[in-house]
Amino acid sequence: MSKAEVTFLRDICRPRQWPTLSMVDLVPAGFPVYGANGRIGFAPTFTHEKPVLLVGCRGSCGTLHITEPRSYANGNAMALDNFDESKANFRWIYYFLSARGFSDVISGSSQPQITQSNIGGIELPPLPSLDEQERIVRVIDEADALRRLRTQANQRTDALISSMFNRMFGDPLSNPKGNKVVRLAELTKRITDGVHLRPDYTESGIPFISVKDITTGKLKFDGCKYISQADHERFTKRCKPEHLDILYTKVGATYGRAALVETTQEFSIYVSVCLIKPDRTVVDSHFLNAAMNTIAVKRQADQRIKGIGVPDLHLDQIREFLIPIPPLGLQREFAAYVAQVHELEATQASSHTRLDDLFQSLLHRAFQGEL
Repeated sequence: MSKAEVTFLRDICRPRQWPTLSMVDLVPAGFPVYGANGRIGFAPTFTHEKPVLLVGCRGSCGTLHITEPRSYANGNAMALDNFDESKANFRWIYYFLSARGFSDVISGSSQPQITQSNIGGIELPPLPSLDEQERIVRVIDEADALRRLRTQANQRTDALISSMFNRMFGDPLSNPKGNKVVRLAELTKRITDGVHLRPDYTESGIPFISVKDITTGKLKFDGCKYISQADHERFTKRCKPEHLDILYTKVGATYGRAALVETTQEFSIYVSVCLIKPDRTVVDSHFLNAAMNTIAVKRQADQRIKGIGVPDLHLDQIREFLIPIPPLGLQREFAAYVAQVHELEATQASSHTRLDDLFQSLLHRAFQGEL
């Protein structure tokens, strides 16, 4: 293909960042707001009448989302506006970008970002006919549906833990079993946060965990950044996560998520993450982790949140969270149930990994002209 025939992403759409809404601009109900990590709340207005493809361009760079109709595209995600459907199938481009990745268009070391010019300059492969693009999308959609079914099964196991928690201990909001309510500080040996500076990242080394690596109930290392052994040793003099500690997100749109440390692997955490060291003579770590992920604790976080633009929970506010505490023996029964669920999750994870590998192989073949 000659240089004149090359098609760039900017040739089929116009990448654009819309005005950023802060957390105080969000409303209880309205039009969905999408940021770099997906839906983050609701707004009284919308930026797009039809679904639009978004690419995370600040913070979580390179994440991809397709919005619902009548949604607001927040400023930390690049909207691929004015998409020319006479040239390309919307979902074909989505799958192409998923397979391609964005590592070569991310700029900035201390604050990674994707600019309009960088993303617009992404070179597209030779575009098949629209009929052929649609055929490829149908094949990939079918494979993706299988992955989503497996993900839904994983979500159901997560729901099992929440359901058992409420069955054994009651709704923490109403505390129907009359359990003693104590401050979180009384259940812990220490509550602190991670390093207060952004280190120099390395290609490999010790995992460096921030809020994006914590989902409700789980700590994930895939996709995390890395730091040197020397930095890790320096950082852990102040804050050292250990097995059966709890991590809690305290900064940003995803504040209020807890994850149990179920590994003995060494890692460091950023200031956006709070480290909770349970006093296991009075509270079981699995119980406390589940309690920290309840609506009752999330509401306490919502009431205490500070910051304009970037939400921020202070450590003193987290220490004051109120937790209903049942007898330790009952907590340990709950922990045994959680262990059984995790065994089921491990089996599902193996199946999920195989499906992911097959899906990535399918994507590769699709854009190499082999599908």
